Amino acid sequence: MEMDAHPPAGQARAVQRDPVIDLVRFTCLFLVVVAHCMMVSPVLHKDGTVTTLNVLMEQGWFTPVAWGLMIVPLFFVLGGVTGLQSWRRLKAQGGTGFDFAQVRLLRLVRPAMALLGIMWGGLWVALLLGVHPQVIQLMTAGAAMPLWFLAAYLTAQLSIPLMARLYERAPFLTFASLVALIIAVDSLRGSIPVVAFANMIFVWCAVQQLGFFMADGFFEHRSRTWLVGAIVSSNLLLGLVTGVAVYPGNMVVNLNPPNLCLLLLGISQTATLQLLRNGIRGIAEARWLQAFIAVAGRRSMTVYLWHLPLLVGMSGLLLLTDLPQPLAGSAEWWWARIPVFFAVVTLLVPVVWLFARLENRPTAANHARGPSRPAVVTAAVVVLVPVADAAFNGLTLALLGGGAACFALAVLLLGRVPTPVLPPSAREGPELGAGHEPTLPEADLRANLET
Repeated sequence: MEMDAHPPAGQARAVQRDPVIDLVRFTCLFLVVVAHCMMVSPVLHKDGTVTTLNVLMEQGWFTPVAWGLMIVPLFFVLGGVTGLQSWRRLKAQGGTGFDFAQVRLLRLVRPAMALLGIMWGGLWVALLLGVHPQVIQLMTAGAAMPLWFLAAYLTAQLSIPLMARLYERAPFLTFASLVALIIAVDSLRGSIPVVAFANMIFVWCAVQQLGFFMADGFFEHRSRTWLVGAIVSSNLLLGLVTGVAVYPGNMVVNLNPPNLCLLLLGISQTATLQLLRNGIRGIAEARWLQAFIAVAGRRSMTVYLWHLPLLVGMSGLLLLTDLPQPLAGSAEWWWARIPVFFAVVTLLVPVVWLFARLENRPTAANHARGPSRPAVVTAAVVVLVPVADAAFNGLTLALLGGGAACFALAVLLLGRVPTPVLPPSAREGPELGAGHEPTLPEADLRANLET
């Protein structure tokens, strides 16, 4: 069966908000928060030093569980679906790749800027008040994991205009080329370890391409037998390459920097999502659930960025109290994960109330000129430099402050979003109506199409 035709240049397909995408994205975020609550366990030693124990990574049963629940590839698949749809809409309105980059940068960088700035200020105050530097470093590390994901996700999203052009010209050749680049990088990472970080681009762009295929109906038009075959074959290949020790069996180890295993998981997860899509839709279309997820979806980046720093900060502060700390990995410790999860959710409520507005769609400035192309490029570089430094060398208190300053500079460089100039045919289209000037992004776009 043939793949759906791509929209003609300058036109966008009519895209309605997909409740399945909303529900799956929310479920993925929920699983991430739960998993992190089961991982973080700071330990205060008799000599006053503090170390962090990742309890889940110490469990023998976690390796097969991580194989099934490593949902990071699915985030990038969903980002490919919604990103391609958003880019086509923007392009049809007269927008350019630089306009797309500007909106994406603003929506992802503004929430992160607040997190880094407040953490840097708060931790300096704690340091001046006499909190042990190791506790400060423990809390600082709490921002590192959200930042690496932000860097990878932002890089993939900024590539969408270019990757969409390549995809529309030769979808399968583009995907095959990315797979070849992934394998080439993996082949060199043993002798030249630093080259492995190139797969932060190639792996996630390839997984994002799966979202492009899903957005255009490729997976929708495959038979159930084909989808099951894709799931089985990708997992068999994954078992083969991990079983002969080409790659580690633990998917968390394979995550940063990513390798071919994450792409194989992405293929399996994409086919699984399509296989279960009708069943998920029956649940996702419940009105009360749609209303709840619509509210949560507009705050998802704030929840993602803040939940781990809050968890680490809360755990670090508990070390300074006389409260009994159960032994990591004991039955008491596992039972304690339940109140820990609800404590993190409770702490998130005021944080989301204060900072979620930074996730709002950037304001359109009618008849205003947007930032120049060099300003957008400079902003992207200014954002990626500190997060790349953190990925290579670890996050320090100084880098936390430098990152906050860089993110603030990027926001200033990007400014407000101008109204795009549309061709007459687009302006007179049936979706706009006479006398209506659209804004950038389009008014009915929601979190699942814009994050």
